[in-house]
Amino acid sequence: MWSPDVAHTDSVRVLASPITVDRGSPAPRPPRRGRADLRLTIAVAAVLIAAMGPLLRVIAPGSWLAAGVLLAALILAAGYLAHRRRLPAVAVSGIQLLLWAVFLTACYLPETALLWVLPTPETLREAPALLTAGMNEIFVGTAPLSAGDGLTLLLVGAIGLFAIVLDHVVVTARMPLLAVAGVVAVWLVPALAAPSGMDVVSFAFLAAAILFLLRAETRTRETPAVPPGRATAATPTVRRAGVGATAVGIGAIAIVVAITVTPLLPAPTMRAGAAGGLGTAATINPSLDLGEDLRRLNNIPVLYVRSNAPQAPYLRVATLSSFDGSRWLPDRIRTLPLDSSYGFGELRTDESLRVTAYRTTVEVTNLASAWLPVAFPAVAVEGLEGDWEAMPFNRTVVSQTANSQGQSYEVQTHVPRPTREQIRATRAGGTVLRDATYALPDVPMDAIRQAATAVTAGAENDYDRLIALQSWFRGDEFTYSLDAPVADGFDGSGIEAIEQFVVQKEGYCVHFASAFAVMARLMGMPARIVVGYLPGTGNGSIVEGQVQYQVTSDQLHAWPEVHFDGIGWVPFEPTKSLGTPTSFLPERVAPTDDAGEDLTGGVEEPVAPSASIAPTDPAMNPDRDDQALSGPATPAGISLTGALTAIAVLLLLAAPAALREIVRRRRLTAARRGDAASAWLGVREAAVDLGIPVPAAESPRAFGARLIAEYDAPPDAVSLLVTAIERASYAPEAGAAGGASAGAAPDSALSNAVSAVTGAMSASQSRGRRLLATVVPRSLVVRPGSAYAAARVPA
Repeated sequence: MWSPDVAHTDSVRVLASPITVDRGSPAPRPPRRGRADLRLTIAVAAVLIAAMGPLLRVIAPGSWLAAGVLLAALILAAGYLAHRRRLPAVAVSGIQLLLWAVFLTACYLPETALLWVLPTPETLREAPALLTAGMNEIFVGTAPLSAGDGLTLLLVGAIGLFAIVLDHVVVTARMPLLAVAGVVAVWLVPALAAPSGMDVVSFAFLAAAILFLLRAETRTRETPAVPPGRATAATPTVRRAGVGATAVGIGAIAIVVAITVTPLLPAPTMRAGAAGGLGTAATINPSLDLGEDLRRLNNIPVLYVRSNAPQAPYLRVATLSSFDGSRWLPDRIRTLPLDSSYGFGELRTDESLRVTAYRTTVEVTNLASAWLPVAFPAVAVEGLEGDWEAMPFNRTVVSQTANSQGQSYEVQTHVPRPTREQIRATRAGGTVLRDATYALPDVPMDAIRQAATAVTAGAENDYDRLIALQSWFRGDEFTYSLDAPVADGFDGSGIEAIEQFVVQKEGYCVHFASAFAVMARLMGMPARIVVGYLPGTGNGSIVEGQVQYQVTSDQLHAWPEVHFDGIGWVPFEPTKSLGTPTSFLPERVAPTDDAGEDLTGGVEEPVAPSASIAPTDPAMNPDRDDQALSGPATPAGISLTGALTAIAVLLLLAAPAALREIVRRRRLTAARRGDAASAWLGVREAAVDLGIPVPAAESPRAFGARLIAEYDAPPDAVSLLVTAIERASYAPEAGAAGGASAGAAPDSALSNAVSAVTGAMSASQSRGRRLLATVVPRSLVVRPGSAYAAARVPA
């Protein structure tokens, strides 16, 4: 029986061989690791920069980008120098965190700092408010964001922390695969936040950076071809055959598959009941990129609404006032806690107007959004779960922590109800409006201006001009179409798209609303665009005495509003064949009683408010384009997308086990060829999978002794493996000269020894531990000898 205390005879000869030194030549120097560590640090920097690529589609480049890159460079440089000094890992991370705090303080909070760089208690009090402002920019903004002070601090701080984590995981813990998983997750976040076409260049850059990182880390593990004491700077290193080629080959295949196959996969679609199944809930992008949403094949119910108003109301989620000539941007204005005493604030209207209070109940079934669909003009919302905030200026509701999925709530609205005479006598405008509601880009708009002038030539007041525009857009000249803008290249809301739309006279709600709002501004009227949902279609249900309406995903809509002094924002419906056009009844028409509560009497002849437009029923609008509302019915059972998603999830769960099996077989194949290093690495990786400690400081002989004593490993197999790895490590010349008999075990002896030892280790563990080692093999991310492999993993 082999004893760990007695060396094998051949090993004794090798270890006992005298080491001669040539006195006439300079003493050899040990191999320098500085170059390898520098290469690894550069690789970490490359991966970090690659992970930031998609972020530039979501947040416009600015000072945050330069500051973030500079901070990451300083942190990685500090880590490299600290590692060169052989400082403990805790000290390295501590230095980097101190540098991170000093940099952020000096750049963004110097007024509260000691000597403008050292954080103080006042700095710690000021920072949360700035970070909260940054988070608010993210939640209420739309891509591409223009980073303010708060968002800049948030971004630069996050980049710095990410650099610290990568440096620790890759350089200190030597776990590059774990770092790669984190980098890929960070890279995917912007793509999920602002979906767009596949960015091949960004993906290729990320893939190249990851391959460079893995190769750089692998090269730090390559050992000199002679014992450490006899190595020189010129000594060649031993590189395992095929390692680099295999890594590059796998990476190249993965890149090619991702680039060529991914665009061919079906896009995720929405389906009913997704909250509890494999599908994904509908969501809302508070911008005018509605074309793709409306062109989706699947059409699902997203919410149900009922109201005591005469007709079901439109539900808004966001307003867009800022227009830069290429796109409309959601309003970024102050918010107040919804449940506070301030909330929306008081609705201010002229005393002569009749104002009626209504209540609308909304039940969200399949819509996950930080923007809440509410009727207008809301004065209170009750029944919500989570923290929600109100925007008093546009009376919308948003949240930084909650979402609309599963919410059931009641919206109270106070609706102004002017007569036709009253609104005709009122000028469009107001004293409390933001400049953005009037602003237009400084670009030629001759075609749009000429069309607006021609259409409104006979009108004598602002209201009649707007009604003339609405009638023109809804008239025989225009056609509702989702496909024409795409085919003719004007699928957008910018000036060029509007000009083409006015000429082509084909488009969908975005084009009608954008053209209407721009024309209103050209005539000096404050206008904005609203994104929300059409009122829906009655489903035949009566709940608490009220008709229930079903709102579907493809009823996402955009419409314009114009502000009238003393009345407020008045919505219009210019989109051809959708909804009911805005109109007000004259004073002579008798008022209609409804279930609302009149708050102010005003005149006795109220009108149907434009905020309560009739529900969109295909039977009531036979000329509507079928694509606008009705799509293919969702098939019963699991859809094709759901099945593919389930398969993808199963493949993803099975991927670690499959990859580990491939690695294990490669180790055994190399062992059959006499590769002692691969054989020994196979044993150590199996130990890591099973939670057996594999510390770096433990010699092969000591590790083998522990396997025999604690895990019943067969002594003969352990002796063969230990002898082989010692020969490969300390006498490579002998192995090269003597062939298999001197440098490696013959034929399949090594591979059989690996199988015997790993089988004994597995048998010594519980069934649960063996299952976990198969399903979640730790050796894919935890390298033998790393800090995370040194401790025993609890069973």
